[in-house]
Amino acid sequence: MRIYAATGVLVTLVLLNGCGEAAPPPPAASAPAPVEAPALPPSNPDRNAYFGDLHVHTGLSFDAYTFGVRATPDDAYRYAKGEAIKHPAGFDMQLKHPLDFEAVTDHAEYLGMVKEMEDPSTKVSQHPLAVQLRAAKTPEERRKTFYAVVAILRGPRENDDLLDPAVVRSGWVATLAAAERHNDPGRFTALIGYEYTASGQEQQNLHRNVIFRGDSAPEQVFTSLDSRNPELLWAWMDEQRAAGYEVLAIPHNSNGSDGLMFELATVAGAPMDAAYAEQRMRNEPLVEVTQVKGTSDTIPALSPNDEWANFEIMPLRIASTLPSRPKGSYVREAYLNGLIMEATRGINPYRFGLIGSSDTHVAAGPFDEADYWSKVGMVDATPQLRGLVPLDKPNADGSIYSDGYFQYWSASGLAGVWAEENTRAAIFDALRRKETFGTSGPRIKVRFFAGNLTDALLGDENAVHTAYGYGVPMGADLPPSADGAAPGFFAWAMRDPDSAPLQRLQIIKGWVADGKAHESVFDVACASGDVDPATHRCADNGASVDLTTCAYSADVSANELRAVWHDPAFDASQHAVYYVRALENPTCRWSTWDALRAGVPPRPDLPTTIQERAWSSPIWSRPT
Repeated sequence: MRIYAATGVLVTLVLLNGCGEAAPPPPAASAPAPVEAPALPPSNPDRNAYFGDLHVHTGLSFDAYTFGVRATPDDAYRYAKGEAIKHPAGFDMQLKHPLDFEAVTDHAEYLGMVKEMEDPSTKVSQHPLAVQLRAAKTPEERRKTFYAVVAILRGPRENDDLLDPAVVRSGWVATLAAAERHNDPGRFTALIGYEYTASGQEQQNLHRNVIFRGDSAPEQVFTSLDSRNPELLWAWMDEQRAAGYEVLAIPHNSNGSDGLMFELATVAGAPMDAAYAEQRMRNEPLVEVTQVKGTSDTIPALSPNDEWANFEIMPLRIASTLPSRPKGSYVREAYLNGLIMEATRGINPYRFGLIGSSDTHVAAGPFDEADYWSKVGMVDATPQLRGLVPLDKPNADGSIYSDGYFQYWSASGLAGVWAEENTRAAIFDALRRKETFGTSGPRIKVRFFAGNLTDALLGDENAVHTAYGYGVPMGADLPPSADGAAPGFFAWAMRDPDSAPLQRLQIIKGWVADGKAHESVFDVACASGDVDPATHRCADNGASVDLTTCAYSADVSANELRAVWHDPAFDASQHAVYYVRALENPTCRWSTWDALRAGVPPRPDLPTTIQERAWSSPIWSRPT
């Protein structure tokens, strides 16, 4: 199924008087004095950090509307720009500080259709599913309606009696119009986008958000009703690029893909070749590493020597309680597999950068652990529905918490870019070149460079300008060295003033040696002092959290951490990948905040604290 935007139409209105003659023109009025627009911030060649959300759903999405969400794309942009909007349960949602950019990415499949079901004058309002929707009042009834729509979405197209192309077309027009209304070059960027919502036969997540660079988008977009094969989405994107629409796609929730997101073969099971790798990277230069439905960096089963791998793990497939296989589902393993393919076959389909985003379905991302409203409207609006506060009476099996998976969800995440200015072109170009980073919610800034860089950078007032001059930023390839000497890696993280201070700054390395992939984590800067050269670890800084108040200690901490690091095992003949991870001091997880406010103990099978973090896009080293 394709969805269409209306082309521009010029409408001339002729006002007639009672005798059928044209009304006289209004009297001439003096032109108002021109209002001078505020000056735009100057462009910065060394680039600014901008924070945004590229994964936002409103009531136009079939699932969000089913969950009681009535917010519009305009509401989503108003929230991003700092205004308060209403949650379906009636309370206000508002950011501490506005975002810099956002894309409303409603599901293109059945866009606006469920909303149309509530209008008794429409044909679709007579559909049996519409009757079920209007009767759904409880969270369980809403979930049943959601799964009924999903069954149609995943079913054969010839049996689809739900779709009305005219309704879907109007939803796409509304999406484009809202982005145009709220785009304010230099101050706020509203990117045009949508979600391609494909899944495997057994609920394996293969979703992508599709983002356009310019001020317009194709009248017709590709959805999973056209094909659930992402390779055909890429082919369509190539066609749009040739037609003048620059576009990219961002996979999300690889953690819930059951191993399908980062497979070692094509969808048809054929070996990947150079054309496949080039097409994938041309169309998918980024991956969403964190969001409400968990983190997709790595997992202890894949990274047993990484002490911080067990972070906000969602172990299930999306919208189910089925387990998701780790292999093929996580970013770091994909980086390592890409290195092996490059070393053995000369191709690498997994040279992507990283961002975070929310995947909110209430038009407002829940980025703050202490002010968390989850994701799916009336279905998870309270701590009890989220499974954090005991039920009024136990379930039939004796469990005291609501069944489901909401307890695994996260107050995450944000996309960060380094761009010259806050415009559609500059933000998109930063995404394209992968000069990006993702955070689990706080606005931690991360920079990462590599090249002919020395410790002199640490005292250089123009360190970033120097780093651009003598190295490359995140998202790029390491320039070859004539003598094969180890490069300098310049890592720099700055805390979010509204969040906890920083504890440590790390560089994660993956490499290929003897035909096998390896990984290691190096602390490179510590709030607690120097890194132990034997263990490559910071000393314990003694940070703690009082679970009775959620107050956290900040005795030994940092507002920023920076280092120039030289890989002690650098080998210019090896394929390698490096990326930065910055960690805050521990703070209360949102589930602990829920329990604290309800006056009940935290749920014992969940972590009580977390270490918020940011991840940079990688820098790749290729044999010289």
